Formats: sequence, structure tokens, C-alpha cells
Amino acid sequence: MKRIAVVILSILSLGQCAPLDNCETLLTPKSISRDEMLGKWMYIGGTSDLPGSRSLVHLLTSAWIDTRPTPQSNILELIQAQRIYGKCTTLKYNVTFENNILLIEHPFYLKEVYLSTECGDCLVAYETVETDDDAFQSLLLFSKSRTVPPAAVEMLKKQAACLKMPSLLMIDPNNEICPEDLSPVEGLPALNKYLEAKTGHYVAKILDSIFDFFIN
Repeated sequence: MKRIAVVILSILSLGQCAPLDNCETLLTPKSISRDEMLGKWMYIGGTSDLPGSRSLVHLLTSAWIDTRPTPQSNILELIQAQRIYGKCTTLKYNVTFENNILLIEHPFYLKEVYLSTECGDCLVAYETVETDDDAFQSLLLFSKSRTVPPAAVEMLKKQAACLKMPSLLMIDPNNEICPEDLSPVEGLPALNKYLEAKTGHYVAKILDSIFDFFIN
């Protein structure tokens, strides 16, 4: 549940090849109930072609999302916290959740479905984001725990390869996480402002390539 942002440069896809078979199975959306969505989810890692997201994850030390019910059965409230270089920020926004799909329709369009995983308390979210001129995708792994079994990461790698996405970036599970008593700010307007910044996307892609060249 979750929002929060991430990544692409074609050079990052070199050496990745999709599995020869079962991509259809790996990418088949799974059913998930509203109750299963609720609670605090730790961000474990993932990949994205959203410009700048890769740079952000290199600076990110931890992140979590708390999914909460609202009086409306099809609306969930998300509290998202991330720690970047020791500083925590927290966002709050509402999403629609119906028929196993999480949606944001304004001020931008985001659709999130859930894929299979080799982990009982994990959630694999496949997001597509659309603006007036662009479309981006993200593949994100969340868990109720700070660590996940290696099989879950291997399956995520296969799903990323099927989607022809850049290599995974994982979070160190030993890093300090943000406290829950921070005052959140409204999140969607800030995210939309970034999505509409076309010139910023060009710069963000350059930063993504620099971070990957020197860190990977």
C-alpha cells in the first residue's frame, strides 16, 4: 500500500534476461483482502523506472508504510515514513482499494496490483504511474518483518527480469527506522509536483546513472 517513489536507465538492464518460461505465472496478480492490507509494512527493496528514484534509494536508509482503515470501506489511509541520511519525513494520503487493486486517480493516476511471493508476511506491489505524457513502473517488496527469506528476493529478481526492469536495490535491515510520532504532511501534491517537473526528470536520470556507476 504504499506510495512512494523509484527508477530507470537502460544501461542498468544489461546482463538481465527474463526467465525462459513462467513469466506469465510470476506476473499474475494475486487476490488480497482489505484486512490483509492493513498494518505497518517495512520497505525491503525493489526497482523502478521513475527518474530519480534510484538516486533516492541510494540515499534511503529505511522506510515503512502504515495502512489504516477509514469509515469508507473502499478508502485506506496511508502513512509513509522514510529516513534519508538520518532525517525522517512522513507523508499522509488516501487511496482507493477495490477488487484487489489500489488506485490513486488524482492529481495523477497510479494503479497497484500484487504479485506472488515466497514469503508469508510479504507484499510484492507492482505499480504503474501515468501522467499526461509519461508512464512509469515500479516493483516493490514490503514485509511485516525487517528481513525476508532469500527465496523471496530471488523471486522478486525473476519478476523484475520478466518486466525488463533495472536491477534491484535492497535496504539494509539493520538501519534505524523512523518513529511513529512524527507529524505527517499531505503527500500527493508533493509527488505530483515532482512528476510534472520534466526538466527535473532529465537531471534525475543523470544522477541515477552516476549513483549506480560509483556505488554498484
